[in-house]
Amino acid sequence: MLANLSIKSRLVFVIGFLSVLLVGIGVLGLTSLSSTNSAFKSVYDDRVVALGQLEHIAALVNENQVIVGEAVVGQLSAFPEDVGVVDKQVVRAKAVIEEINGVWKTYMSTRLTPEETKLAEAFDANRRAYGLAGLMPALAALGAHDFQQASEIMQGPLKESFPAVRTSVDALIALQLAVAKNEFNAAQTRFVGVRNISIAVIGVGVLLAGLIGFWLIRAITRPLNVAVQLARGVAAGDLTQRIEVNSTNEIGQLLQALKDMNDSLVNVVGQVRGGTDTVAHASSQIAAGNLDLSSRTEQQASSLEETASSMEEL
Repeated sequence: MLANLSIKSRLVFVIGFLSVLLVGIGVLGLTSLSSTNSAFKSVYDDRVVALGQLEHIAALVNENQVIVGEAVVGQLSAFPEDVGVVDKQVVRAKAVIEEINGVWKTYMSTRLTPEETKLAEAFDANRRAYGLAGLMPALAALGAHDFQQASEIMQGPLKESFPAVRTSVDALIALQLAVAKNEFNAAQTRFVGVRNISIAVIGVGVLLAGLIGFWLIRAITRPLNVAVQLARGVAAGDLTQRIEVNSTNEIGQLLQALKDMNDSLVNVVGQVRGGTDTVAHASSQIAAGNLDLSSRTEQQASSLEETASSMEEL
């Protein structure tokens, strides 16, 4: 069956195989790049941005702690500051609270893992408890210029509720780092897998391309060499060659044409030889007739000479 494949079909097969191999490797590479790009996008959008937001929230929470502490210490010192400074600090603290709420709302709109959702809920609960029990009463006392009350709140509920807030935001930050590391490890694993598959596919493809190329070259050149030798033999006058046709493709058709030509030349040569034998036989008969005619002519001449001699004697 393969012997009857045309050269066109074989070339189409080889080109098609190499094209499929090229497309396959290309699709594998593009798929890997797309997955890697998605992973990096997820790391940036859901982890790096979220990490920055959480760090910002932690910094703002610390800023409010510092505002309350500075206001209380500044007023309970031996030389109290102007209460106008405290009022500005209270305004700034309330603005920080609003900023925290805005950043937190933005953070919660990102894609959260189940574990991250639990930690976010815990932080939000701790933040609200910290605000209700410590920060808001402390700011209210500062706003009323009741610095003793503010000091008691700072030393009591504010100090007691802050560690839970800090711990919970630190847990969220640590989770972002852990998830980002997992994404990186997954990307590395995917890269190694795609790399190994690509190497294997390329190796197998090159091997198959070499084998198919060898088969194709051999399938084309061997019959062509046979055809060339037959043509040279016919050109040299050797019409006794045995020509076998084992396929119906282009090479088989060429060999069949050479065989037909060789058979035709054998017939022509046979006919020429037959004609030559006929001519030779006719020539020998003519030569024999001429010899016989010459012999009889000589005999008649001798008889006439003898007759003439006898008449002279009379």
